[in-house]
Amino acid sequence: MDIDELSGWLRLTLTPGVGSSTARRLLAAFGLPAAIFQQSEGALGQCVTPAQARALCKVPEGLAQQLETTWAWLQGPAPDGTARVFLTLGDARYPEALLDTEDPPLVLYGIGPAALWATRPFPSGRCLAIVGSRNPTAQGADNARQFARALHAAGLTIVSGLALGVDAAAHEGALDSAMADATFPATIAVVGTGLDRVYPRQNLGLARRIAAHGLLISEYPLGTPPLAANFPKRNRIIAGLSQGTLVVEAALASGSLITARLAVEQGREVFAIPGSIHAPQSRGCHSLIRQGAKLVESVQDVLEELHFPAASAPPPPASPGTAPAHPPESALLQAMGFDPVGLDALMARTGMDTAAMQVELLELELAGAVARLPGGLFQRMGSA
Repeated sequence: MDIDELSGWLRLTLTPGVGSSTARRLLAAFGLPAAIFQQSEGALGQCVTPAQARALCKVPEGLAQQLETTWAWLQGPAPDGTARVFLTLGDARYPEALLDTEDPPLVLYGIGPAALWATRPFPSGRCLAIVGSRNPTAQGADNARQFARALHAAGLTIVSGLALGVDAAAHEGALDSAMADATFPATIAVVGTGLDRVYPRQNLGLARRIAAHGLLISEYPLGTPPLAANFPKRNRIIAGLSQGTLVVEAALASGSLITARLAVEQGREVFAIPGSIHAPQSRGCHSLIRQGAKLVESVQDVLEELHFPAASAPPPPASPGTAPAHPPESALLQAMGFDPVGLDALMARTGMDTAAMQVELLELELAGAVARLPGGLFQRMGSA
C-alpha cells in the first residue's frame, strides 16, 4: 500500500458521521476509497444521507497529521523481528472469520512476527476466546492460565482483550506453551486503543511478549486513548475471530457477558466455567449456563464441542484448575471447602489454635494448595 492509498482509507475512517456499515456500502457502490472521493455530492447522496455526502466532500480535520503519523509508524523499525501492518477489507491477510460477521471493522492495525504477516496470520477455525473478570479470584486466574496453556498446546490460538485479570492470565497461559517457530499465533490481543500505546500500562511487558509470539490488533487509529465506549465495541472482534468464547469468571454486569452475547449472535459457541454460588464473579457464568452455554469442567469439554482433535494435545503437567496435591489427611484443607474463608471460620470448623493454623496455612500456601486473598481470606486451589 502506498501513501496515497493509505490516505484514502484513513480519510474514509475519519470522516465524521460515516461508520463502518456506511463505508462498506460506499465501497460496494464505487470501489476503493480514492474512487469514492472523486464522486460528486449528488452521486454520493444516492447511497448515503445528505449530511454524510457533505461530510465526504470535505477533508477531515487532522487527516494530514494522522497520515504522517501512520505512515511513519508503518515504515519505522519494529523490534525483535516483528512487523506493523495496516489491513483493509480487501487484504488477503484480513481475517476471514470477521468477514462472516455483521459489522467487520473497515481496517485493522496489527503488530506481530514478520513471518506470520507474510502468510495468512489468522488461523481459520482455530481460535478460541477466553474472557472474564478484571478482578478474578485466585482460582479464576489460575483456571484461565491453565485452560489457555492446554488449549494452545492442542493447537488453538487464544483470543482475549489484554485487560487485567482473566484476559492477562489467558494470554500468559498461551504464551507459556508458545514455540519460537510456530506457524500460527499463540494468542491474539484485541485492544481498545491505538496500537502506539498499551492500556493498562501494567500489561506493557505482556504486550511485548504477545508481539513476539502472537498478534496485537486494533481497529482504532494511532493515538486513540482508552475511551470507555471503545472496549465493549472491540468485543465483537474478539467474539468474531473465535469459534467459541470461554467465560472463566464474570459478574452479572461484566463486559465478558457482552462478548458472550455477541458470540451467540454470530453463531459461535459459548462455554462457561461454574464457580461458587457465593462468589459474585461466578454469577455471570451461572447465568450463561442457565441460558444454554456449555458447562465446562475440563479442556476436553471445549475440544469435544468444537470437534477439535484432542489427540493433538499433549497432557498438561496438571489438570486445568488443579494445584499441587496436598496430603488428604490435612483436616484444615478439608475444612476450607472451595469458597473463600476467613481465620475465624476456619478456627470454628477445625478447633485449631491460631498459631498452629497460621503455620499450616503458610505451608499450604507455599505448596500452591491455598491462595491468600484480600481481606484476610483464604481459598483452596483446584481439587487438591
